[in-house]
Amino acid sequence: MTFSVFGDKFTRYAGITRLMDDLNDGLRTPGAIMLGGGNPAKIPQMTDYFTQLCADMLNEGKLTDALCNYDGPQGKDALLQALAKMLRDEFGWQIEAQNIALTNGSQSAFFYLFNLYAGRLSDGSRRRVLFPLAPEYIGYADAGLDEDLFVSAKPTIELLPEGQFKYHVDFEHLNIGDDVGLICVSRPTNPTGNVLTDEELIRLDALAQQRNIPLLIDNAYGLPFPGIIFSDVNPLWNPNIILCMSLSKLGLPGSRCGIVIADEKVISAISNMNGIISLSPGSLGPAIALEMIERGDLLRLSNEVIKPFYRQRVEQTIEVIRRYLPEERCLIHKPEGAIFLWLWFIDLPISTEILYQRLKQRGVLMVPGHYFFPGLEHEWPHTHQCMRMNYVPEPDQIEKGVQILAEEVERAHQEDAGKKKRYVGKR
Repeated sequence: MTFSVFGDKFTRYAGITRLMDDLNDGLRTPGAIMLGGGNPAKIPQMTDYFTQLCADMLNEGKLTDALCNYDGPQGKDALLQALAKMLRDEFGWQIEAQNIALTNGSQSAFFYLFNLYAGRLSDGSRRRVLFPLAPEYIGYADAGLDEDLFVSAKPTIELLPEGQFKYHVDFEHLNIGDDVGLICVSRPTNPTGNVLTDEELIRLDALAQQRNIPLLIDNAYGLPFPGIIFSDVNPLWNPNIILCMSLSKLGLPGSRCGIVIADEKVISAISNMNGIISLSPGSLGPAIALEMIERGDLLRLSNEVIKPFYRQRVEQTIEVIRRYLPEERCLIHKPEGAIFLWLWFIDLPISTEILYQRLKQRGVLMVPGHYFFPGLEHEWPHTHQCMRMNYVPEPDQIEKGVQILAEEVERAHQEDAGKKKRYVGKR
C-alpha cells in the first residue's frame, strides 16, 4: 500500500498524537498521575451545572433538536447572533453574525487558517506562519500541508523574584520576512501560561497590518470566556485580527466546538471549508453555549467559578512545587493564565525527554519541552530544559507527582555528580 504525500505526512506519529495517546492511556491506567494532557478540570459546580442544563434542554426538546439536525456550514445561526451581540455589548467590537464561524474544535480552525494563508501560492511563491514568541502550542507543529510551514522566534527571558521568569517578544530581533503570510500567537499561551502584554499585542497587530497579513490570536483560555487569565490585560480585535475561541476549557472538550471571529471574507472561507471537509460543525456544543448565553450564565460562570478555581489551584500547585523543588533546581514561568505550569530545569544534566521517560516509568505523565518550539531554525539548549505540567488534577495527585518529579531530578544530579567524581579520580 502506497500513501500520497499528504498520507505520508499526516500518518506520522506526531507530538500532538503522543500527547493525546498519553492522555488516553493515562485515563485507562489505574494510579497514573496525569500532569501532562490538556483536559480541563472537572469543577464540581460546572459539572453539576452542565448536568442540570442538559436535563433541562432534553426535557424542552432542545437537545434532541441539536442531535437530530445539521446546522449550516458556518454554524448554528442563533449562536452566531447571540455571540456577536455579547461581544458588542462586552467590548464594543463592531461584530455581526457574519463575522463568526464555528468549527469542529479549535484544532480544525488552525488547520484551515494555517493552510489558507501559508504554503504554496498560485504564483509559485511560498508563505509561512510566524510564531513571534516560542514556545508555542504543541498542536500547531504538524498542522501544515507543506513541510517547513512554520518559523518561530526565540523570546527574551526576564528573571523574576521567587524563582519565576517570563518570556517576552524580542522585537529587536524579530524578522518578519516577505515569506510570512500569517502571524500567530496564543494568549494565554499553552504551554507556558504566559500572557502577551497589551503593548506587545498592539505592536504585533501594527506589524501585521503594515505587511498586509493577518494576526491570528488563539484565545482558547482567555477573555471573555472561559476567563482563565490572571493578568490585567485587554482583549483585542479588529478586521485584520483572526480570533479563535473554544468551549473546551469551559469544561466541554468533548463538544469539539471552536469559534472563529474574523473579517467576513475569512468567515466565508471557513464556512466553505467546513462544507467541503465536514458538511457542518457539530450541533451539540453550540446548542449548550446558546442556552448558557440566553440564561446569562456564560460570562457569569467564567468570572465567578472557572477563573477563581484555576487561580486557587495554580497557587496551591506552586506552593507544592516549592516544597520539593527549590529555585536552584527549577524555575517556574510566571503563571498568568491557561491550565499549565512551565518548568525550567536550567542545570538539569539530562534532557527533559529522558526525564519524561523516567517519570512515565513511574506512572507520572508530563510533556517534554522540545515539542513546543515548532519552526525554531537554530538549536537552543533551552528547548531541552523545560517541561509542561498540567495543574488541574486533585491536590493529592499533584503532590505525589511533584514528589516523584523532584526525586527524578535529584537522581539525575546525583548521577552527574558521580560521573564527574569518577572522571576527576581517573585524572
